[in-house]
Amino acid sequence: MAAVLPFRPAVARETTAVALNEVSIEFRARGRPPFKALAPTTLTVADNAFVAIVGPTGSGKSTILNAVAGLIKSASGSIQIFGQPLDGINREAGYLFQQDAVMPWKTALDNVALSLQVAGVDREDALGEARTWLTKVGLGRFLDRFPHELSGGQRKRVGLAQVLIRHPKILLMDEPFGPLDAQTRQIMGNLLLDLWAADRKAVLFVTHDLEEAIALSDRVLILSAGPEARLIGDHRIDLARPRDAADIRTDPRFHEIHRAIWSQLKAEVAKTYGAGEG
Repeated sequence: MAAVLPFRPAVARETTAVALNEVSIEFRARGRPPFKALAPTTLTVADNAFVAIVGPTGSGKSTILNAVAGLIKSASGSIQIFGQPLDGINREAGYLFQQDAVMPWKTALDNVALSLQVAGVDREDALGEARTWLTKVGLGRFLDRFPHELSGGQRKRVGLAQVLIRHPKILLMDEPFGPLDAQTRQIMGNLLLDLWAADRKAVLFVTHDLEEAIALSDRVLILSAGPEARLIGDHRIDLARPRDAADIRTDPRFHEIHRAIWSQLKAEVAKTYGAGEG
């Protein structure tokens, strides 16, 4: 009689949205030696995961985002997007920069609709989608406002709608809330978490604000001071979801995580200020 094997439930394999394999980045200028911005770096971002990158000024945070976006080429190593080699612009990614990309002569509605129109979508269809997305980000009553008639937080909401209306599978965010005041940043953080929870895109989020990184993300990656910055920390954020970006900061576990990450990060920040780069 054949032996009966114990039942083992199937384990779903985690899909990798972004994979960097020994990627290094150099910048070259005529008459100067290459500037080595990023030492060979390996990291992965799972589909559905919210990953934040922190590090001192000049540590290569934005450089990593630009490489994943396909805006710059690596000097060595390879980048894969959902298992496929990245060659050119990353068509699976939406990129939200620190500075907004709104056109001052267009209304909020037209700015958001333009994101689809440039991809060949009929104007009326694009306007309908833009209305839907502006409502999702809380600007349903401001469709006809021009950028100069909107607050900083409202312009950021327009920027979010511009990116999300294209339904990217990966969201790249480079200090997106940096220019905003502390209260507005927390409001925008909660809006981002609500939108992310709806479809759980892979997010790679760059910030100088360690508290913001912990409040929003599943993992926090730490980069060393540059040049030749390298990955020196990878912290899992085991705070329960859903979260409130403000309330979670009172959780004792939040402060434990903050102390652990800051214990690594503060030495790298000190190196940068010591070099006069702060």
